[in-house]
Amino acid sequence: MIIRQFLSWTRDASIDRRAEAAAALTRAYLYGGLDAGAAREARSAILALLDDPAPAVRRALAQACAGCATAPRPLVVALAGDQPDIAALVLRRSSVLTDADLVDGIAVGCESIRTAIAGRLGLSHAVSGAMAEIGGVPSLTALVRNRGARITTGSLMRMVERHGDDADLRNALTTRAGLPLEVRQAVTTRVAASLSAFAIASGWLTPARGERASREALERSTLEVSASATGADLARLVSHLRIRGQLNAGLILRAILSGRMAFAEAALSDLTGLKADRVAGLMLDPSASGFAALHRRAGLPPVLLPAFVAALSAWREAGLQAEPGNATLSRQMIERALTACETMPLAEAQSVMALLARYEAEAAREEARIAATAMEDKARQETRTRMQVLDAEWRLAQQLVSHRPAAPAIEFVGIDAIAAAEREEGRESMESVLDSLSEGLRASVREARAQLRPLADAPIDLTGHDLVTIDVQPIIVSQPEFGAAPDPVQIDTGPSLTREADAVLDAIPDALIASYRADRDRMRLAA
Repeated sequence: MIIRQFLSWTRDASIDRRAEAAAALTRAYLYGGLDAGAAREARSAILALLDDPAPAVRRALAQACAGCATAPRPLVVALAGDQPDIAALVLRRSSVLTDADLVDGIAVGCESIRTAIAGRLGLSHAVSGAMAEIGGVPSLTALVRNRGARITTGSLMRMVERHGDDADLRNALTTRAGLPLEVRQAVTTRVAASLSAFAIASGWLTPARGERASREALERSTLEVSASATGADLARLVSHLRIRGQLNAGLILRAILSGRMAFAEAALSDLTGLKADRVAGLMLDPSASGFAALHRRAGLPPVLLPAFVAALSAWREAGLQAEPGNATLSRQMIERALTACETMPLAEAQSVMALLARYEAEAAREEARIAATAMEDKARQETRTRMQVLDAEWRLAQQLVSHRPAAPAIEFVGIDAIAAAEREEGRESMESVLDSLSEGLRASVREARAQLRPLADAPIDLTGHDLVTIDVQPIIVSQPEFGAAPDPVQIDTGPSLTREADAVLDAIPDALIASYRADRDRMRLAA
């Protein structure tokens, strides 16, 4: 009864009210625990709402049932075939849909629907394969970035084949975890081709030179891709290169000159059909007839046999060192190969010598690049060390300054105080001189002193003859820098006090000095 009233009410309600009511009814049916009769009526009412002309009502239904595993399948399938923004809600989240439903959505849907399907959790190989065959760049990029999607190597190769020129898809592929080596090499091939086409179109390279540059760059990147590959992965990569027509004599020679013997063994094993350990044993003795037979069976040009033999001999004499971490060519092996080709007729050795010369130039440039990088790193390290030392010295200086006791305050002494200090020091100096005088001199000083008048009773001459001029030197105080304590202030007061005392004593008669000495002794006794 309630459901029938609800359907009658929805005929006259506004779109927003109908959408709100549809969502509430769907949640009540899915999670409300209705009895059998009410659930049956609610199901019929929900399916009837699919005919509502307002997209907002159907969108509310899709939002309510997209994440529910018990949603009615007819409801979900019908919503999956609705307009793209409504269908994307259930195609991305609903677990009710099967792989067949998803493949059908990929086939008949637009790119936004395919992108929604590509973002589903736990996407199967079948759905990913269908997407690789039909999807565009946005949906394929979303599929590759979906870490939960299971994608076969063939599907990945198909993506590269269809849309390998798109930079976003290439970036998504190269950053995907566990990307197979052959897929990575295929992406590298498309990158090299794109760069070559751009350089040729810009007029920087001729078509022939651009093709050669692209081929050599692809060979270097192929060896770099295979740096960490071993066993089945390396064999699969070599097989992929052979099928694509990229496993040639130049790539194998570059692998040997770069010390990538594992790649060379896998390549020769794939070309000859021999086991890898058998090929490795023949490569240990390249001067024997067995390696020449291996060379012929692999279908390599006979003109390259001396270069192969010389390079492998140099590698063996070097002590069978471990493979380097990169695809850097060995100049020692290249020089041995060039020396071996010098005895060949010019017509036969011309192309080989030219190829080896390019390899030698490339190796020299790579060595110079490595040396320059090492020098830059060393200079940068030295600069960093020097800056660290200077910083440490500066911090130490700051700590010493911060813990240094404060400088004493500078007292500005007045002229009167300076004069009093001079008189006191002069008196002490004079007393020290008088202590050394004889008794006769003391008597003379005492007699002369009796004849002197007090200063208060002496007339003062204001004409300027009795005035004393005191020259005071300027006081210069330097401002301390960086918080250091200032230097002591030096005050220049003219001639030394000792020298002045000596001059005064020279001018005083002996009798006066003796009299002064006697008076001082008497004062001491009285005290």
